[in-house]
Amino acid sequence: MMREQLFPFLSELSSANFAMQDPRVTELAKQLVNYSVSAKTGDRVLVELFDVPDQVGIALIREIREAGALPFVNVHQASLSRELAVEATEAQYDLIAKSAMHQMRTMDCYIAVRGSYNINEFSDVPADAMRQVSQKMRPVINRRVNHTRWCVLRWPHPSMAQSAGMSTEAFEDFFFQACLLDYPSLKRGMNALERLMSNAKDVHIIGPGTDLTFSIKGLDAHACAGTHNIPDGECFTAPVKHSVEGVITYNAPSIYQGIAFDNVRFVFKKGKIIEATANNTEALNRILDTDPGARYIGEFAIGFHPHIHEPMRDILFDEKIAGSFHFTPGQAYDVADNGNKSSVHWDLVSIQRPDYGGGEITFDGKLIRQDGQFIPKSLQSLNYPE
Repeated sequence: MMREQLFPFLSELSSANFAMQDPRVTELAKQLVNYSVSAKTGDRVLVELFDVPDQVGIALIREIREAGALPFVNVHQASLSRELAVEATEAQYDLIAKSAMHQMRTMDCYIAVRGSYNINEFSDVPADAMRQVSQKMRPVINRRVNHTRWCVLRWPHPSMAQSAGMSTEAFEDFFFQACLLDYPSLKRGMNALERLMSNAKDVHIIGPGTDLTFSIKGLDAHACAGTHNIPDGECFTAPVKHSVEGVITYNAPSIYQGIAFDNVRFVFKKGKIIEATANNTEALNRILDTDPGARYIGEFAIGFHPHIHEPMRDILFDEKIAGSFHFTPGQAYDVADNGNKSSVHWDLVSIQRPDYGGGEITFDGKLIRQDGQFIPKSLQSLNYPE
């Protein structure tokens, strides 16, 4: 008698682990390795997998080897990470961060694939413990962002489909359409927006509940075309730290540290968030009080992915929404460094399409985008189809 007849679950396990590879998984792995991080012969490539199928890791390992590079893999599970965080201690995370930093310092490239486990998995981790984890691990993240060729992405999951209001099959098709976008075809418009933002001085943003002014003078802008986030489609810089004045109301829902936030509203004076409200105002202000830099803005970015239109509480998708911008409390990137340092980096999104109330962005008094559509001819290739 075959062992599968004695233990039928072995047959099920075997078929789950060795199912035929979806060709889109292989295509995405090729894009990540050869385009997003441009792995070359001899490069050391760290792959971090968070609650994703084995086939994803296998496809990445094979493509890394095909490129002549060396693959290294860390595998994570959300339930275990939560358990570690629940009673986090300084000594524990000092050692975890030290070990992770040692590994990161040896890497040339980094790819992270994050499954969409329960988005509220960390919601009951005590605030002090979550702050401890965030503060200790932030230098590792900064090292990865500033000293490796990196790319991060989500992996489709029924919970993501639910958040997006789609069937699982429809969401999977949407996922691959968004992730496998022909990014090089957008480069001309992206480069034009990058030049425009890099040369601009004063920004004015208006919309429902928003009237915001700030300077971006002297800060470089960077267009993102599938080399850091998948899906991609944004151009970012940072405001001069103390220049932000006015009020902003974000109309896209958000998840941060496992907590759901809606209707986030900030009031600024001399760059600092002096008033913050939301559906959970107490939790919001607790995050902003993590450290002094959390109440200042570290990033301003304009999103324009043509296939991403609706928020789904997943920032890697939401920050690229066509007709959106994000204005981020916390840590600035080294490549657009306004001097703000923080263990927080929270990309909060506002959508300016007519179906979300519209809005305008002006640079130095010139209208750049109205109701989510770019006005200058050089940028119109980035507009979403109406």
